[in-house]
Amino acid sequence: MGTVHARSLDPLPMRGPELGVQADDIEVPEMELESKQEVLENKNVVVQRVHIDGLSRTKDDLLTYEIAGVFRAKNLIDVMRTSHEARQKLLRLGIFRKVEVVIDTSQGADALPNGLDVTFEVTELRRMTGSYNTMVGNNEGSMVLGLKLPNMLGRAEKLTFQCSYGTKETSYGLSFFKPQPGHFERNFSINLYKVTGQFPWSSLRETDRGVSTEITFPLWKTSQTLKWEGVWRELGCLARTASFAVREESGHSLKSSLSHAMVIDTRNSSIMPRNGGLLKIHQELAGYTGGDASFVKEDFEIQLNKSLFWDSVLSASMWGGVLLPIGERPTSIADRFYLGGPTSIRGFSMYSMGPQSDGDYLGGEAYWAPLPFRPGRGGFGDLFRTHFFLNAGNLCNLNYGEGPQAHLQKLAESIRWSYGAGIVLRLGNIARLELNYCIPMGVQSGDRISDGVQFGAGIRFL
Repeated sequence: MGTVHARSLDPLPMRGPELGVQADDIEVPEMELESKQEVLENKNVVVQRVHIDGLSRTKDDLLTYEIAGVFRAKNLIDVMRTSHEARQKLLRLGIFRKVEVVIDTSQGADALPNGLDVTFEVTELRRMTGSYNTMVGNNEGSMVLGLKLPNMLGRAEKLTFQCSYGTKETSYGLSFFKPQPGHFERNFSINLYKVTGQFPWSSLRETDRGVSTEITFPLWKTSQTLKWEGVWRELGCLARTASFAVREESGHSLKSSLSHAMVIDTRNSSIMPRNGGLLKIHQELAGYTGGDASFVKEDFEIQLNKSLFWDSVLSASMWGGVLLPIGERPTSIADRFYLGGPTSIRGFSMYSMGPQSDGDYLGGEAYWAPLPFRPGRGGFGDLFRTHFFLNAGNLCNLNYGEGPQAHLQKLAESIRWSYGAGIVLRLGNIARLELNYCIPMGVQSGDRISDGVQFGAGIRFL
């Protein structure tokens, strides 16, 4: 048998006589080739050797875990499938620019009649790579410059420096990432960063200088993340007209917190899903490891998507959260929740709902936001989708002398909601754009609305 380039999981074409050719016309050698091909496709084979060509800095033991499944293949189709899976795992490491797979019959004195050799031809990334791109956040764009040292120590470690300049945020960050060999989903990272952001809805400027460590690992069908973060926060007024409540919170603070996040994601796409669900649960505890910020913070996100008739999709999601101070000190404006805008409650201005002082929005300590109804006819294929939506939500502060029942009643009062229709554009697997016509309802005193046409860009939409 000759060499097979395994770039597809489709079965190899059947070999046989052409129409009009009689069996007596076929020569014996051709029958022997036919017999050998049939053995390889339909009967047991043995992968005798796996070669990796092109390695320079990468340690062999790292790749042993990624290609181990190839040795368990029992027929040619299994060899092609497991080789493709191994190729995807090697690319996922982020240390190779190109990976090709070649499957051939075994050669040499010890070659078995049904033996195969599999060769991975790899091209490593350079020791240092640079990047320049643009990034879309929640209703914000930014320019990003980065330097990366991939495969720093030979086992898929990565050192990254990134500088981002955006319309509302500027950041610098240095991070080190280390995966566990054979289990890329289990990894450890350390981050140093400085972030300066402007929040015009609160007349606030915030500069964070911090360090964080994260451990991520899978558990059953979930992805779990444990994190410690220490951050020095500097709050200041963005304008001379800032309210007294914002001026009162200006100054320096130190937050040290432990947090945990759990994610279950079965969606077929994170940007414009048609099927599947998402569950995110996040909790944060600040104050017990130092700092002057002390609180407990819980928030969650649920999303369900179901394809219906006529290429339509029904999507329902809900966000919610609560922030509780520990001790006598009130919560900080930098830790509270914000709601409103084209990525959450459409028809309202960005983060311009709930408690406010002289036009500056101070955030809330509890919120909920559910019920987008988004059926859409795929008029422009996979890139565009028309949709109809119904959003509702509420944001408020809590009176801690009252019980949970009073808190729930407060969240159920004066509900803001909106409805409308629009067009959704998917930007690859990175972000989405929405152009909607919004009709806000349930507007409360102090809320800032944006009725009519509203544009939104982001990665996380309600």
